Amino acid sequence: MEITESVRKIFQEMIVPELGKIREENQKIAAILELTNKRLDDVNGHLTDQSRRIDDINRRFDDINKRFDDTNKRIDDTNKRIDELRTELTERIDAVRTELTERIEVVRTELTERIEAVRAELTERIEVVRTELTERIEAVRTELTEKIEKVHSDMVHRLDANNERIDRFFLTAATKEAQSGMERRLTYLEQEMGEIRQRLAA
Repeated sequence: MEITESVRKIFQEMIVPELGKIREENQKIAAILELTNKRLDDVNGHLTDQSRRIDDINRRFDDINKRFDDTNKRIDDTNKRIDELRTELTERIDAVRTELTERIEVVRTELTERIEAVRAELTERIEVVRTELTERIEAVRTELTEKIEKVHSDMVHRLDANNERIDRFFLTAATKEAQSGMERRLTYLEQEMGEIRQRLAA
């Protein structure tokens, strides 16, 4: 009994204080754990909030990406429509160019033929007018030549007759009065000859 009491006493003296210290440390550890758990709960809440915000951001990014996809699709559709419109307009322009080229060629051919026809007609008419004018000029030249020859012959005959009369007058004149008349007659004849020369010159 004494040994048991002694062992108990020793345990109480050695272990009980240690157990007290262990209890105190356990209480401190429990307090630290409680505080740590509280902090972990706060961190978890914060992480949950962050996760929610991240989910919201991801959802917004998904919406933005969807909008981008819709926009890209609309741009692709617009580009496709533009390409189709460009192709259609190019084909129409080529068709119009071909049609206009053909019409221009037809008009050029038609106008060339009409110009050639008008040139031939005018050339023929010019030749007719030239021939007619040439014939008329030749007729007028012949007529004037005949008239000039006739006037020249008439003037020559008249000059010859006047010369004969002058010669007879000189042979038969005997008085001064006759000479005076003869001079007047010569003056008249000279004037008449001058007029004849002017007519022949004209």
